[in-house]
Amino acid sequence: MQKGNGATLILQSVLVLFFVLNNSSEWSVQAQSLPPAKYDGFVYRSRPVHSDTIMIEAFFDPVCPDSRDAWPSLKQALEHYGPRVSLVVHLLPLPYHDNAFATSRALHIVNVLNSSSTFHLLEWFFKHQERFYNAPTFNMSRASVVKEIVKFAAEGVGNSYLSALKSGFTNRKTDLLTRVSFKYSTSRGVSGTPTFYVNGFVLPDAGSPLDYIGWRKVIDPLVGTKASKIEDLGHFFS
Repeated sequence: MQKGNGATLILQSVLVLFFVLNNSSEWSVQAQSLPPAKYDGFVYRSRPVHSDTIMIEAFFDPVCPDSRDAWPSLKQALEHYGPRVSLVVHLLPLPYHDNAFATSRALHIVNVLNSSSTFHLLEWFFKHQERFYNAPTFNMSRASVVKEIVKFAAEGVGNSYLSALKSGFTNRKTDLLTRVSFKYSTSRGVSGTPTFYVNGFVLPDAGSPLDYIGWRKVIDPLVGTKASKIEDLGHFFS
C-alpha cells in the first residue's frame, strides 16, 4: 500500500468514526424516553402503599408458560394477606417468544383505556396463551398476528374496546410504554420470567413459579415481624 493511499484511508476512517459517534449520540438522545412520566408497572387492585406495606414486584411475560403457572398461587397469596401486601406487575417481553412484545403492548393499551381491565386481560392471555406461541403463528405475518391479538383481546375485555385496541397499535405512545417496561426490567437485572422481588430484594429461583406454600413461607415472617413491632410499641406506651 502506498503512503498516500494509507494516509487517505486513515483520514477517511477518522471522519467516518466521527460521523458515527456524533450521529449515534443524536440518535440515542432522540430515542431516550427515560425516566418515564410515571413508575412502570400495573398495580393490582390499586391497593395503597404505606410505609409498612409488603411490596411484591412480579416480572411476567404474557406468553410465558411459567408466568402463567406462577399467577394463580400469587393471586391466592394476595387474597390471603389483603391490603398488607401490594403487587406491581412489570412486563418483560422475552425475545425468544415471538409475540411477547405485541401481547404486552395490548396490555398497555387496555391499561391506558381502563386500568381495572388490565389484570382481566392478563388472565385471558394466560388462559389461552398457546394461541400465540411461536409455532401456531410461524407462517403468519406480523400484521396478521396483531390483528388476531386485537380481536382476541377484545373478546376478553369486551368488544367495545375493539376500535381503541386497533388504533392503539398505531399509537407511538403504547409502543414506548412497552419499551419502557422492557428497559425497566432489564435495568433491574431481570432476564427471565417469572421473577419476583419482595421489598426490593429478588427471590431465588428466578424463572420458576412459586406455589402458595412458598409465598406463605416468604411473607408470613414479614407479617409476623411487623405485628411483633406493633406489639412491642404497645408495651412501651402502656
